[in-house]
Amino acid sequence: MEAIGTLAGGIAHDFNNILTALIGYAGLLKMKIADGNLHTYVDQILLASQKATDLVHSLLAFSKQQVISLKPVSIHDIIRGTEKLLKRLVTEDIAIETLLAPEDITIMADATQIDQILFNLATNARDAMPQGGTLMIETQAVELGDEFHRFHGYGEPGRYALLSISDTGVGMDETTRERIFDPFFTTKETGKGTGLGLSTVYGIVKQHNGYITAYSEPDTGTTFHIYLPAVSETGKEEEVAPPPVKRGNEIILVAEDSGSVRELISKILIEYGYTPVEAADGADAVEQFKKTEKVDLLILDSVMPKMNGREAYDEIRKINPEIKVVFTSGYTRDVFQGKGIEDKQFNFIQKPVSPSALIQKVRDVLDERQE
Repeated sequence: MEAIGTLAGGIAHDFNNILTALIGYAGLLKMKIADGNLHTYVDQILLASQKATDLVHSLLAFSKQQVISLKPVSIHDIIRGTEKLLKRLVTEDIAIETLLAPEDITIMADATQIDQILFNLATNARDAMPQGGTLMIETQAVELGDEFHRFHGYGEPGRYALLSISDTGVGMDETTRERIFDPFFTTKETGKGTGLGLSTVYGIVKQHNGYITAYSEPDTGTTFHIYLPAVSETGKEEEVAPPPVKRGNEIILVAEDSGSVRELISKILIEYGYTPVEAADGADAVEQFKKTEKVDLLILDSVMPKMNGREAYDEIRKINPEIKVVFTSGYTRDVFQGKGIEDKQFNFIQKPVSPSALIQKVRDVLDERQE
């Protein structure tokens, strides 16, 4: 698992840099063209890029390396939002039925990752019902206590949202059931499956501090029970439109070892009125800082040759202890934390990032200087 996770993390870094360029240049292009067909085409590029980003996230989920964003969300809203896509995912001879609890249930979750659970389990159910059948999605609010722990050997007591996904398919024997969450284990024909679907689900559930169980017998179908910690309804956030992106005129030092990403970030900054100073690595960042009369903000890639982002920041702080910084990374959390960067301690952007999100973060950090 550790080796697989390391490989996935390296692949994710490369993909995230590529996606940063795709999302970034598409975002800049959208700013330059008038509404119309071209706008629609760019929107499709951005939509496809976001789907690719979500795919990278799901590939990392089973190894518990993905940086997820947890916030209070309605599990019912998530299910309703995926229903149309789920109907396209399964064949016409499979009926999808939902039975949601009378009361809404709020969970602390990354909605995209819960979507992934639904898609992966629906795909499994579809493949288990080649002659058609029924896919049932149910929710309940439940209290887990000592009885659950005694039966399963794990489980913290408390209130949970129980998400149950059942099919009327071929089912599984005990030997298969014991291995279904193993990475690359599959009962499908060669070329028909990766064996990552259920291990991805398992990883996502664990990231959400939840539990998953499977019940199945041959020829009787399969039911997955997923327990996700519930939170108070008062914690649920209302959707708020993002504030308009403000322009600026500050000087920003950009240290990024990927030339294409560095060039893109600089172009975005210029587009919004900023003056970028480019550096190819951490050591170059320190030298450029010394040469430049005034720098208002550092944007430092976390992992770079010669000197990583944290090391460069520490050296620059010896010159200016008050300098503000935004760290970026396309690597997974374990990698950039290993370089001394805790994303909850520093201002941090996970690649890929859109131009508007980048500029908003830049503006927020710069404005902190004036408080």
